[in-house]
Amino acid sequence: GSVEYKRFKNSVSQDYGTARAAGKGSAITVHVTIQDSKDPKNLLEECTAFCRAVGAKEVFASGNSCLDVYPMHTSVVLMRCFREQLDDTDAALFPVQRETLEQFKDIYNNAMKEVPNASPMTDSDAQRLLKAGNGYFVHRDGTLLGIGIAGGERIDAIASVIPGCGKDVLLALNHALSGALVEVEVSTANRRAVQFYEKMGFTQCSEVSRWYKII
Repeated sequence: GSVEYKRFKNSVSQDYGTARAAGKGSAITVHVTIQDSKDPKNLLEECTAFCRAVGAKEVFASGNSCLDVYPMHTSVVLMRCFREQLDDTDAALFPVQRETLEQFKDIYNNAMKEVPNASPMTDSDAQRLLKAGNGYFVHRDGTLLGIGIAGGERIDAIASVIPGCGKDVLLALNHALSGALVEVEVSTANRRAVQFYEKMGFTQCSEVSRWYKII
């Protein structure tokens, strides 16, 4: 689907917000972040008006207490685990290269299109990933198991291409990390992912954000 970034400037307070629109079939889902604002309600109205104008079927927003009047869609939680608790695996990491970047982006977007609160990877996102060097393919004996984004103490994305291989993808990505802990952020609406990480030994530590359904 298509992706568009829009930066809104409140005509009254001169504050800013951002929206990321992702096309899913005939529908468009928009995630709006309302940054620190002197007039968040007016800014949200301007953002929502734009989203309606481009044909958005769903709009979700985060980042300001004015959103509490809307139904909560999901929260994003931080989960942690000690790296030494994780088993090893014979699956191997292969860093994303310029010639494999498009393949990585296609696999990522196909995997994330049904994940609650996930946004697709844009061309600029992919270029930033290539520059950061934190994108990986995970193989075993020449067979692609999945992909991931990991570095420092964080795993930012996991996607298996073979059902049941998520565990090996996670364990392989653990080798790309440093430090004693590994962290992931997960939408509570994605119960399957939460249960997967809990089974792997992760525990919920804190709430990172809340997303509310605007339309």
